Amino acid sequence: MLAPKRQKYRKTFRGKNRGKAIRGSTINFGEYGLKALAQGMVSSAQIEAARKAIAHYTKREGKIWIRVFPDKPITGKPSGTRMGGGKGDIQGYVVPVTPGKVLFELAGVNGFIASEALRRAADKLPVKTKFLKRDEI
Repeated sequence: MLAPKRQKYRKTFRGKNRGKAIRGSTINFGEYGLKALAQGMVSSAQIEAARKAIAHYTKREGKIWIRVFPDKPITGKPSGTRMGGGKGDIQGYVVPVTPGKVLFELAGVNGFIASEALRRAADKLPVKTKFLKRDEI
């Protein structure tokens, strides 16, 4: 599971997740990419499941870049707990994703394999995505 090694504050506010991605909205490393079309929170488990789906379909050929990192802690309280008692314990880490953000990049495989691998990865993610080629930017 992806998680930060250390952080300044253990629990953070939820914050707002508005606007469109300006940084990280183009393919910089690979030939193919998976771009988010909607906003949402992607957990470290979902990123890992998508990464595994890509690696499995490509038979670990080529190179995969994960362009997002889950560094925002999400807390939760057990069900059946009464109100009060402070903020809950950390359940995991997420990354806030805005429309236009490139989540994964892939290189070293042909276009059909890349599109199918990234489609399978998109099925693991909670946001709507789009397949990109480097020349379509």
